[in-house]
Order: sequence, then C-alpha cells, then structure tokens
Amino acid sequence: MPPVPDAEIVLRWCRAGLDALAAAREEIDALNVYPVPDGDTGTNLYLTMEAAVQQAEAAPTELAATADAVARGALLGARGNSGIIVAQMLRGVADVLGRPGTTLADGTALADGLGHAADEARRAVAEPVEGTILSVARAAADAALNRAQAPDPTLPAVALAAAAAAHEALDRTPSQLDVLRRAGVVDAGGRGLTVLLDAFDTVLTGRRPLPRPRTVGTHTVPAPDLEHVPAAVVGSSYEVMYLLDAARPEVDALRATLAGLGDSLVVSGAGEQWNVHVHTDDAGAAIEAGIAAGRPHRISVTYLPVQHQAPAEAQRRVVVAFAAGDGLAELFAEAGAVVVATATGHRPSTGEMLAAADRGDPGRTGDVVILPNERDAVPVAEAAAAELRTHGRRAAVVPAVAQVQGLAALAVHEPHRAFDADVVAMTAAAGQTRHGAVTIAARAAVTMAGVCEPGDVLGVVDGDFAVIGADLLDVAIEVVARMLAAGGELVTVVTGDGAGPGLADGVARAVRRGHPEADTVIYRGGQPRYPLLLGVE
Repeated sequence: MPPVPDAEIVLRWCRAGLDALAAAREEIDALNVYPVPDGDTGTNLYLTMEAAVQQAEAAPTELAATADAVARGALLGARGNSGIIVAQMLRGVADVLGRPGTTLADGTALADGLGHAADEARRAVAEPVEGTILSVARAAADAALNRAQAPDPTLPAVALAAAAAAHEALDRTPSQLDVLRRAGVVDAGGRGLTVLLDAFDTVLTGRRPLPRPRTVGTHTVPAPDLEHVPAAVVGSSYEVMYLLDAARPEVDALRATLAGLGDSLVVSGAGEQWNVHVHTDDAGAAIEAGIAAGRPHRISVTYLPVQHQAPAEAQRRVVVAFAAGDGLAELFAEAGAVVVATATGHRPSTGEMLAAADRGDPGRTGDVVILPNERDAVPVAEAAAAELRTHGRRAAVVPAVAQVQGLAALAVHEPHRAFDADVVAMTAAAGQTRHGAVTIAARAAVTMAGVCEPGDVLGVVDGDFAVIGADLLDVAIEVVARMLAAGGELVTVVTGDGAGPGLADGVARAVRRGHPEADTVIYRGGQPRYPLLLGVE
C-alpha cells in the first residue's frame, strides 16, 4: 500500500481525537475539580478540538499548512483553562512541523513537537502548577524525546512512548496536587491529554485504548468528593475569556496586569492573535486591560459559582424546534420540544422562535436550546439566541440543518445534564446524522447531478441534488445506499406529501437486503414537497 501523506496523518489524528473526546467528555467533566470545580473540562476540550478539526479539514493537504490550521482553529475555538493550554500545545507542535524539510517519516519530528508543545504550554500559564496537564505534557514529551534518541525511532514507537508516559504521569497527579487527592480524582486536563495521545497511537497502529475508570493510583472512585475541595478553590469569581489582536510587547504587559487582577491566567497564541483566560473578581478591569493592549473580541464572562449548582437548583431548560410538517411537529413535541410551525414554504422568524421560548418558560429565566432543522433557519435561530442572551438567558443553537438531524439531537437530549454538556451531546448527534430527501422537480434546471426536467424525481444527499430518476422508490433506495456507503446503524424514513402506500416500506426492505446491520424506523412527517426525508446515523 502507498504511504499515507503526513498531512493526512495529522487530519486523521484530529478526527480520532475529537471522537475520543466525545466518548470521554462526561468522564472528564466529572473529574474536574481544579482550578474550579465547574465540571466542564471535557466539554471545553471537545469544543476546542472541534474547532481545530473544522480548520484542518479546510486547509491545503500539506503538513505545515494542516498543522498550522489545527493550531489556529484550536486557538480561535479554545474554551476554558485546559482548552487554551491544549491550543498552545498544538501551536508548539505546528511550529516544529512547519520547519522546512520536516516530515513524519520517523518519530523525531513528533518528539521535537511534543517537547516544544510542553514548553509552550508552561510559558502560557502565569503560575504553572504541578499535578496538572502541564505535568502530563512534560512527561509525555520527555518519554518521546528519549525514544527518539534510541535506535530506529519509528513514529508509532515514539507515539506509544508518549501515550504510556502520559498515563503514568496522570496517575501521579493526586500526589502532586492536594486538591485532587482530597477529591479522589486524577487531573481532568491531564486526562484529556491522555485521550488525545491515545488517539494518535490508535491512528498509527489500530490499537484501541481500554476505557479508563476514574482512579487515584489503583483505587477506583465513583465521582469527585467536592465536600473536600478547599473553599479557596471554589471561591466566587468570574471567568473572563476573549480573543485579542495585539503585538507581543502589549501582550506581555497585559499578562502582568491580569496577574494582579486574578488567577488561573493563561494567554496562548502567536504573532498578533491571542486567546486570553483569567479568573477574577473584577471582570470589567480584565476586559479594560484587553482594550488597552489591543482589540479584544468574542468576549465571554461567566460567573463561576453558577456552573457548579446542585442538580436540584438547575434552571428549567427549553428546547425550541422548527417542524416542517404536522407529523414532525408531533414527534418533536413528544420528545419534549416547544414547536415552531409555519405556513408551507416559509421559514420561521426570530419573533416566532422567541415566542416559542417564552411559551416553554413563561417566567423567561431558563436556558434555551434551539434546533433550526433547516439550513435557512440557522441564521434566524442565531439571532434569536443572541436576543435571549441580552436578557440574561443562556441560549445555544444546535446546528441541525435538516429535520432528521433535529430528531437525532432530541433523542440524546437530557434536561438534567449540564447545559454545555447537553448542547455538545445534541450537536454531536446532529453532526453524525447524514441527511437526504426525495422530491419532484417542478421545472427544468441544472443540478449537481445533471439537467432535470419537470416531473423528474430528484434525490438529495447532504443538501445537494445527487440523483435524477423516474421512480420515487428507485431514487430513494439510491440515496440511502449513498449515505450508507460510509457506514451507519440507523436509517430514519420520514414520509411526507406524495408518499404513496408502500414507499417507505420499500426503502426498509432495500436496507434489510443491502445493509442487514442497519435498523430502519419510519415516521409520518407530513412535510410538503418532499415525499421522503431520509437520515442515516
């Protein structure tokens, strides 16, 4: 087999790392007791890596460009203390992989990259603390550098050495940081780093790491013991984050100013683009310091104690969903959503989405999750969410661009889960659902599949016309086959206007014949113009 290009190895690792963080996210959230027990480290790392993947997938397929895109995406999307540290580590790796003539032919470049990453991460933190992700990063880098100096430093051997050392260092974190020992957990950020290093080993060798229980040494514990977290760690403060456009001298001065305003200070970046994170009691002063240094944007201020309320104190959560037909409206309502239904052919307005949020929470104080379920409705949903935030409500838009993606997102919705964790789970479910449809051409047109004439049957795959035919069932079967070509476990068929008797059952029979490993569910949607909506999870 021909060798895999270096850029492709990096991209595969990014995707594998994102999938692994999705699987470990709730575990990592549960481990999160330092520096603030806000239970979001796993979620923050997932969101940071998701931004890195998005940038990497749009980058040129060349090692330096791909690595730089990963670092840039992580910087722009970094969330929380650990997310910014990981972003800075990715910048350190990218700096090494961007050197002229660098390849991944052996493990030397990876070892050098991990060493530079560990150094960069430590420099980004104003007051480095042992027993955190910094300790795990240093141990992984040292092991990789040692293995690279041995005979035959292959890439898989260096990656495995780094991953193994990271796990050993993670197990030592409770002995290095007393708050972890007292809570009975290992460091959450360090655990996230082991997940990413394991993913790289998996990409190179196919080995699958065993699920890791929450442990201290050899003792498994059920969950963090927050009663024994020192009060100083749980102290009242704001988390202030923003992106900053500024030159390095101004950033160095900003570090000194912010160090006097709070703690958990992390500033990552390079050139004139930075990500700033600090916990402080004076959020206004932290933002003003950023204005004095350069141009802060995407400013976020979070009152930390709100993040670790007991579940009984959690606010009401409303899910608003746009439904394209009466049957779909019933499905969304049965799943617990407040439904926005509009006249045929009209997308919902911002006002209609806001009214639905108020119907679900007349007190107008609860969290809101919006499922647009149509591509054209996404900007409307974003505007509604922005308006809700101006009134002090937490609001998020799950980027579902099809009705079947909205159904998948609602299937994993858990109202008692932490808000950010619930949004991440719903977003992941929507993103992992391929969507298709079958419709009838109303006029002649040029499509991605060729020229169609009025009355032709059109098959849609992920938003593009991909099939032209004469029979609804034949086209529907072809659409599902294309979506299942990349794998799938569940096929969703939603019938609409024009779906004659037996059409959905015919699709189900074809799935059973061609893909017996996949299950099929059929719903009545009642949507106009599309006899079938199709989804593959």
